[in-house]
Amino acid sequence: MHEEDMPVNAALKAYLETRRSIPAFQMSEPGPSRSEIEEMLTLARRVPDHGKLAPWRFIVYAGEVRERISLELAEIAMANKPDMAEDMIAVEKTRLTRAPVVIAVVSQAAPHPKIPEWEQVMSAGAVCLNLVMAANALGYCSNWLSEWFAFDQKAYPILGVKPEEKVAGFIHIGSPKMHPGERPRPELADIVTFAGD
Repeated sequence: MHEEDMPVNAALKAYLETRRSIPAFQMSEPGPSRSEIEEMLTLARRVPDHGKLAPWRFIVYAGEVRERISLELAEIAMANKPDMAEDMIAVEKTRLTRAPVVIAVVSQAAPHPKIPEWEQVMSAGAVCLNLVMAANALGYCSNWLSEWFAFDQKAYPILGVKPEEKVAGFIHIGSPKMHPGERPRPELADIVTFAGD
């Protein structure tokens, strides 16, 4: 082994072997504190970022603001679909209250003379996954969701998202009500092509 080689990280390997998302509706209090959220965001920002553009930002929804925003989003949902069933209306009214904390990862990808926009978009995706893992590292469960309002410009003013931005994901963070079982994963033979030895 060369001196500059990275050491094997058994704890990280074990985590990746068992990583699972917990559905947002199966999360409960306690959620992370302000200092824990800041620690998660500090970890989450350590992603590949060609050109050091940081083409993303975070919006943290915590406390009572989650209920207000959820009710306003429900109004848009009902206007979009006036015949919505009562049970779905109830779901819409709790979009941001299912987990103690929800963090939007907002992509600011834009044309650039040297950095392809697609790379900027992928960097925002990397931030989402890093935030999921940072929440887990601090002992919380998490789930990366998009939801319809990530794509509805009428919801952007309510969420604090600018018209030229896009939502890469809403990361829901809390404590698990239950531990999930394993789910099927694709076989390597179905998803891998080796182009060489």
